[in-house]
Amino acid sequence: MTAAAPVPASRRVLLAAPRGYCAGVDRAVIAVEKALEQYGAPVYVRHEIVHNKYVVQTLEKKGAIFVERTEEVPEGSIVMFSAHGVAPVVHEEAARGKLATIDATCPLVTKVHKEAIRYANEDFDILLIGHEGHEEVIGTSGEAPDHITIVDGPHDVEKVQVRDESKVVWLSQTTLSVDETMETVDALKTKFPLLVSPPSDDICYATSNRQAAVKVMGADSDLVIVVGSKNSSNSIRLVEVAKDAGARAAHLVDFASEIDEAWLEGVTTVGLTSGASVPEVLVEEVLEWLAARGYADVEIVKTAEESITFSLPKELRRDLRAEAASLVAEK
Repeated sequence: MTAAAPVPASRRVLLAAPRGYCAGVDRAVIAVEKALEQYGAPVYVRHEIVHNKYVVQTLEKKGAIFVERTEEVPEGSIVMFSAHGVAPVVHEEAARGKLATIDATCPLVTKVHKEAIRYANEDFDILLIGHEGHEEVIGTSGEAPDHITIVDGPHDVEKVQVRDESKVVWLSQTTLSVDETMETVDALKTKFPLLVSPPSDDICYATSNRQAAVKVMGADSDLVIVVGSKNSSNSIRLVEVAKDAGARAAHLVDFASEIDEAWLEGVTTVGLTSGASVPEVLVEEVLEWLAARGYADVEIVKTAEESITFSLPKELRRDLRAEAASLVAEK
């Protein structure tokens, strides 16, 4: 009598919730769409409105023009500032270029800007935890360049110098790993025992919530797929969090077509999530791709409810085309 063949484990997908668009991204994308609808194309956007390839390509098709420098925008045009925020010097550049502006900075990023201004006015040394060169960090640093030192992780702490150890505060980029940020804060507190913390957590609710869901999901996943772009800080952090949570492998993809079928070898459970700037349609495409390969059983891993919304930029209530024309006409 021969032994029965082992029954293969059923394949499944653990789908993280919350995932995808946060309130700040939703506000920024709608702001571009409303500006195009209200004022007509073109509407210029300084830098990518959010860090997602699909979103940028979709808005370009509707008439948005993305530029890296304010000087690229023709005089008398409308320019929108991205959700990541900009330094005061960018507003000055726009004024010199006679541009009508729409500020789509996420309100949670604006909060960090205001904290930087406040502590700089009180003559604190500000230790900004964040990634050097990231648009959000550039914008926040520009609020008080003489007071801010960027700390790019725990490994950076040793070289940090301050003027007065009794007047030091830390702030952070909103899209960082919660765990790594607190590791950096702990190292800073060891070096500067009188270090002041911001009034409230700078890491945004959406970043924290998405990481929390991935921690739970990743612990039970053989493979985690994160939908998001390579320049999206919060999406990259989700890949790192998944691996730290115990996932055997984790990969970042913009589209389902980027998934390598070899990743599925020996995989019973696939975890799936998306960064805060990713529309749900891209997640649905990955679910269809997985279902076609036997991963049709989908279980939701829900760790938080989100109901936050932000009002659209106030500039959308004005006639910006007329304002731009009057700026050009001024002597």
